[in-house]
Amino acid sequence: MTRANVSDRDGASEMIALHAMHLRQVQNVLVDGGYSGVNFQLDVASNLNATVQVAKRNELHRFEVMPQRWVVERSFSWLENCRRLWKNCERQLTTSLQMVVLAFLALLLKRF
Repeated sequence: MTRANVSDRDGASEMIALHAMHLRQVQNVLVDGGYSGVNFQLDVASNLNATVQVAKRNELHRFEVMPQRWVVERSFSWLENCRRLWKNCERQLTTSLQMVVLAFLALLLKRF
């Protein structure tokens, strides 16, 4: 999670640089079209020695399930069920991040 004035691509580059030692086993980074670009690919290659795979939408504007995108979209859909995440009522970014973690934890506890 980043502040509103930081783009997702820049935030992802910062996150990868900060946590590169924990992400050593990552070989491929799956992103959507917003992350395409040479600079992001170079950041991923230099920090992780991984490749970037862009999952693009279908050009014909018809619904087609793409397995890679489906995992991400499904996760966001699960988060939308948590009312507290709808509004930005937290003052600190770390508090918002912990609310997302708690939402996924609650989801896992319901399933098991």
